[in-house]
Amino acid sequence: MRVIVTGSSNGIGKGIAEKFLQQGHTVIGIDIDKSTIDNPNYTHYVADIWGSPLPDIDDVDILINNAGVQDSGKDIDINLKGTIRVTEKYGIRQGIKSILFVASASARTGAEFPEYAASKGGMVAYMKNVALRVATYGATSNSLSPGGVLTALNDRVINNPDMWQRIMEQTLLPKWATVEEIAEWAYFVTVVNRSMTAQDILIDNGEDAKSDFVW
Repeated sequence: MRVIVTGSSNGIGKGIAEKFLQQGHTVIGIDIDKSTIDNPNYTHYVADIWGSPLPDIDDVDILINNAGVQDSGKDIDINLKGTIRVTEKYGIRQGIKSILFVASASARTGAEFPEYAASKGGMVAYMKNVALRVATYGATSNSLSPGGVLTALNDRVINNPDMWQRIMEQTLLPKWATVEEIAEWAYFVTVVNRSMTAQDILIDNGEDAKSDFVW
């Protein structure tokens, strides 16, 4: 299948692109940075999902909206409006099989930077709108909402023992997800799954469920 992954040069997006390539799919990446992926089935476009022209790509089977920024002053423009722009161009069409949005646990808790949380919450709402519209094509639309993930973006807290301990105290399973695990979720939801749609999946090691009962 032909798969578009936005934000494919680093972190979760790169991990997802590599997972689909390992499974024999054709992957088209879109990112503001160049890519280090070296695979004959991978094509890369350097583009800003909000601020520059998007490439013309035909016959897309799966669209994975991963590109995003955090506390940039442009979170709503890029994370939400940019994602809408990409989805309307590539996803709302005959032949599409699945659309996935990489949101965030903050879409539920609000416990991050204000515009970031708002952008991800809007993304989940938009995902449900997309599910209503692509159902006519027999396609699914879902989102993943990761909590902490072990990426370079989070090195500031991962490498700070005091901050890391405080985070672990708020997590039922005292760990964060790996990029590879999120990629596995993305593959399952878009390829294996054919019946779940309009759903947001929280992958946060139980952080949202943490409750200290004091009697």
